[in-house]
Amino acid sequence: MFESILNNVQEKTPLIHCITNYVTVNDVANVLLACGGSPTMADDESDAVEITAICHGLVINIGTLNQRTISAMLKVGKKANELSHPVVLDPVGAGASKLRTDTTFKLLEEVKFSVIRGNISEIKTVAKGSGTTRGVDADASDAVTEENLDEAISFAKELSASLGSIIAITGAIDLVADADKAYIIRNGHQMMAKITGSGCMLTAVIAAYCAANPGKFLDATSAAVCAFGLCGELAYDKVVKNDGGTASYRTYLIDAVSKMDWKTLKEGMKIETR
Repeated sequence: MFESILNNVQEKTPLIHCITNYVTVNDVANVLLACGGSPTMADDESDAVEITAICHGLVINIGTLNQRTISAMLKVGKKANELSHPVVLDPVGAGASKLRTDTTFKLLEEVKFSVIRGNISEIKTVAKGSGTTRGVDADASDAVTEENLDEAISFAKELSASLGSIIAITGAIDLVADADKAYIIRNGHQMMAKITGSGCMLTAVIAAYCAANPGKFLDATSAAVCAFGLCGELAYDKVVKNDGGTASYRTYLIDAVSKMDWKTLKEGMKIETR
């Protein structure tokens, strides 16, 4: 199903420019290397536009905003659009503050995003202009569950149609949708929420998968979400085996990304379409 998607990342080694948050920048760089891509992180606008021009994809992550990086985000986003590079938005904490929410909508107004990935509360903010969050975490009342799954799928498809972007909502149940089709993914482990940066890492992996698979952004995003979730499961198994904790889990997660292949994904993926 996703064999060629994974193989293309390994064969093409896409260079991904990330303007991401400084809390997780090292993990983002390492996970890009682990999945088969290559990272670069330039966030000064005098440097960033030139850097994005030599890359294959762009990540814009608003986790630690300041006025300098906001300006750079807008300029590199427009440059990536000019070059037809995939651009992935991670609206970290959108809805938690006026600056984050306003910046999200400024970006959506001026930059065309191939994929928007966030938790359900962040994506609801993208859709409605306001939302409830617990800092950068989703509000529990927003969670996608088996009971509200049909409603969440319709919401994701409608938002995709409105924005022209693939919508990836990640949580206990992951949804990846365009206007016509949704993937429901049940891979992952709750321990992923116990380390800083698992969402940021996934966003970067999505960008690498999309950059290596132009014109197949729905499948590429779904493959990335599915593979990364499975890596979360494999990392937890190793934590249990080695009596580890959250720091070990972070390392094992990146290890699992570096070892992911089609055979492993095919045997472990839990995915359906609607």
